[in-house]
Amino acid sequence: MAVEEVESGVRDAGETSAEISVEASAETAVAVETLAAKRYAVHPDYRVNVRSGPGTNYSLVKVLPYGASVPINCQKPGEWVTGPYGTTNLWDNIANGQFVSDAYVYTGSSGYVAPRCA
Repeated sequence: MAVEEVESGVRDAGETSAEISVEASAETAVAVETLAAKRYAVHPDYRVNVRSGPGTNYSLVKVLPYGASVPINCQKPGEWVTGPYGTTNLWDNIANGQFVSDAYVYTGSSGYVAPRCA
């Protein structure tokens, strides 16, 4: 998805280029924030394993550092896991070919917070 910046309105003859630049930067920041993926906190006391699929039998891709936060692109059912946020079979896709158990991610819900993965 592309973002198109469109300047609207008439500029006041007294505005300086610095004032126009600050206003444009604020507008751009709002547009970027709107497009940014929501991130969810991983429990701060754990370095969570990232797997290639929704279960501990899938290969280890990497380990998240303490205090990490992750985007959730989609979710899918898989192996049941017990963690600090309960017992669940939901796995969160955080990047292409990268999954973490939802039991370690604080989403504020015990169900889906993102679309189901295909």
